[in-house]
Amino acid sequence: MKLLARERAEFLIIDDDPAITTFLAAYLKQKGHSCAALIEGFQTASWLEMNDCEVVVVDLNMPKVDGISLITFIREIRPKLPIIVFTGVGYEEDKMHGALRAGANGYVSKNLPVEQLYCVLSRVLGTCRQRARHEAMTRVRPALLGAA
Repeated sequence: MKLLARERAEFLIIDDDPAITTFLAAYLKQKGHSCAALIEGFQTASWLEMNDCEVVVVDLNMPKVDGISLITFIREIRPKLPIIVFTGVGYEEDKMHGALRAGANGYVSKNLPVEQLYCVLSRVLGTCRQRARHEAMTRVRPALLGAA
């Protein structure tokens, strides 16, 4: 998928495994994007307070803060921020449904090739950017109607 190749995106990865965060950050940077990584879920609030990103990638199984609680928290402070679950738990139906109910936009297993995650990120980011452009046009259009 080439959607992300045209425009730079800013990602945040939250995973307690430093090898995963290092690998994903390097992969996304190789694709021309910026990427921050947190290995402690509780750091998310302060990071989001001081930084912006376009997509968050969250692991479900982390110590101290579980992924579903983290998704719920992110959704409360940034309602429109896309969240993708990237998890090694495989497909545990209850956890996946819980993540989606909490506000995740999608999920990918760590057992799949990283290109699969990139395709999901591309699709979600493209949809969100398109929605934002549409909302911006909708706000501008009424102002133009009264300008004549």
